[in-house]
Amino acid sequence: MNRCLIEIFEDEKLVEKVKRRLPYLFQLAELESSRAGKTGMEVGSVRERVIVALLICKFGEANVETEIPITEPEVDAKVFGEPVSIKTITGKSFGGVKLIWTVDSQKAKEFREHYYPHCGILLVQINWNDVGGFYYIPLDVQKRLFDRMGKQEYIKLPKPGTNPRGVEITKEALSSMAKDSGSKSISINWQRTKIEFNSYKRWVDLWREE
Repeated sequence: MNRCLIEIFEDEKLVEKVKRRLPYLFQLAELESSRAGKTGMEVGSVRERVIVALLICKFGEANVETEIPITEPEVDAKVFGEPVSIKTITGKSFGGVKLIWTVDSQKAKEFREHYYPHCGILLVQINWNDVGGFYYIPLDVQKRLFDRMGKQEYIKLPKPGTNPRGVEITKEALSSMAKDSGSKSISINWQRTKIEFNSYKRWVDLWREE
């Protein structure tokens, strides 16, 4: 278990800040990733940067490693050398969280065959106009549940004949882990605020500089 990540959930001042700021920052991420009212796939990367920025603010730039080799597909950052995966989902359900993105069904099967949890998860459940949460699921919680459920029940492969977008943690597994007594959570009321946003303003301002 990464003790320092638990600090985020035990720091009362920071907890209040997360409750207040995260919906606003994720709304900005959506606006930045939207075109003609539709949110693009890149929103996931922007949300990830928002959470990494939170880690940097809490633990300092020197203690948060962000340049992660592509050979570590699940790891999004390292905090004091400990790897962490950042996941986001939208809606009440805990379904749809990817372990790996692949369009190759054979690679998906091989991944399931060799998979075993290997890093803590920071999970954000976005639920606009309702309650969602920010969760820390430690590695030991994942391992315990994986060992109990087995890979067939823990991992969901893409359906054959469909356009697969990756291998997922099953809804049942993720929901159980989020509610586990060993995990930490912050309840968040996801309300939108009115934001005047112009995606070109920053770039126009930079062009106008001499």
